[in-house]
Amino acid sequence: MNIALGTIPFGTTVGEKDSFALLDRFAEAGGTMIDTANNYPFWAEGCSGDESELTVGAWMAARGNRDEIFLSTKVGARPTIPGDTTLDSAEGLSAPAVAKAVEGSLSRLRTDYIDVYWAHIEDRSVPLEETLGAFDALARQGRIRSAGASNVPAWRLDRARNLSASRGLLPYTYVQLRHTYLRPRPLTRMAESGHVLATDEMLDYVRAEPDLTLWAYNTLMAGAYTRADRPIPEIYDHPGTTRRLAVLREVSSELGVTPNQVVLAWLLADGYVPIVGVSTMAQLDEAVGAADLKLDDDLRARLDAPC
Repeated sequence: MNIALGTIPFGTTVGEKDSFALLDRFAEAGGTMIDTANNYPFWAEGCSGDESELTVGAWMAARGNRDEIFLSTKVGARPTIPGDTTLDSAEGLSAPAVAKAVEGSLSRLRTDYIDVYWAHIEDRSVPLEETLGAFDALARQGRIRSAGASNVPAWRLDRARNLSASRGLLPYTYVQLRHTYLRPRPLTRMAESGHVLATDEMLDYVRAEPDLTLWAYNTLMAGAYTRADRPIPEIYDHPGTTRRLAVLREVSSELGVTPNQVVLAWLLADGYVPIVGVSTMAQLDEAVGAADLKLDDDLRARLDAPC
């Protein structure tokens, strides 16, 4: 299953028992990719950012299934000032920060290696060579097996990959960005300052680089495709959205599936890994049901027709 399970609420709004049940169901359905970070969810009242990793680590330890899981976690955006709910005091991506952060993640996750370790945010105060060197050192030590860059523009990702190639360092082979079926207005600004949208330029770059895989987050816009109480984010407020939503609903009705499942199938068809955050079994079952949904060329053409 080429879907990753997002775990932001695990250990907080979704308690340990329910988190374990969701993780069990995901694994039983063939899911292996689990996405967390060393700061989830630091912005919630009373949270430190340890909670998600601790819960995922406790589950893997309880089930004894670490080698069956493709584990994804991140460094760079953890606040260094307790109680800070912004990114103003983020740890950043210096070599010392990366070395310290990985120790914390490995301990919380109860593992001695991470399958893909992400630079969670950009840190332009640190030379790319330093961050890449730190990731490369972790790979040589066996602590990480691959590296990814999250929330970066295409030109920075390309520069980093070229540096790695020229210096024999571990390259970024994954990129994680906000991406869904709806397209934002050009030059729009999101309410979430730390989020970076997948641009057409980035999507073209990913298509041109066979060793590079896109993991997409906020794929279902927190339920906005199907829930009346979750409005479509303002960045998608333009005439093209009306047309795309109409086609999405037509296709989902014809196939007898939900709009969410069509969105996930649309992402999967391009080889992307959609990250799906869930808090209930029904949400998880809906997402899992999209894994086997295939969109033929006609349906994809209709979904992709110009707005």
